[in-house]
Amino acid sequence: MLQPKLTKVEPMQPYFLRLHYTSGEVKVFDVLPYIVGSWYGELADKEYFMTVQLLPEGSGIKWPNGQDIAPHELYDNSVEDII
Repeated sequence: MLQPKLTKVEPMQPYFLRLHYTSGEVKVFDVLPYIVGSWYGELADKEYFMTVQLLPEGSGIKWPNGQDIAPHELYDNSVEDII
């Protein structure tokens, strides 16, 4: 089964994303394990991390230099947000 589409992404410190889905779910994803190597290591810059963007039609997320995380990883590896 495909995950629902994203409607909003909110960067949170330190290195978490709050993800809003068309299903009404709000989940939190920990990006810290991905911040390794030269490509994803750029996300360690907190100002750059905060520039995350929603892809068209809620199909995923990305940062300005092209880093992204697969939509199924975001959905499957995030936890329900207790707002």
